[in-house]
Amino acid sequence: MKKILMVCLGNICRSPLAEGILKSKVNNTKVYVDSAGTSATHQGELPDPRSIEVAQKHGIDITDQRSRPFSKEDFSKFDLIYVMDQSNLNNVLHLSSTTEDKSKVKLIMDELLPNEGQEVPDPYYGGEQGFENVYQMLDKACEKISLKIGD
Repeated sequence: MKKILMVCLGNICRSPLAEGILKSKVNNTKVYVDSAGTSATHQGELPDPRSIEVAQKHGIDITDQRSRPFSKEDFSKFDLIYVMDQSNLNNVLHLSSTTEDKSKVKLIMDELLPNEGQEVPDPYYGGEQGFENVYQMLDKACEKISLKIGD
């Protein structure tokens, strides 16, 4: 089974959306998808209501998710670790201890635009359109990932 982890800052906006979107595109008996945050600020909380709303608008339910912090053990549990922005990338790589750990981590938008360093903006302080924009970005990236990993 292929195991993929989505990571953002608080694990309440972007990574829960990425988790839900990718789960909707893959065979869940062959691909396991989870999400985490580089901060434990929202540990145990539901995704942001605006993330829940935009996911539901697109037919995806993410209300079973709860925020959790990224841990060093995630490197051994997951095959791929997708981060949303450069800050997440730096924070996750800081916890890595091997070249193999580092090789698992990449910016999610690199799937669409390799080596361009495009980030998924944090919509937390913005309006609802920001969440829709993030959804659209993640949907395209997750489509590419689903085709790449197959099922």
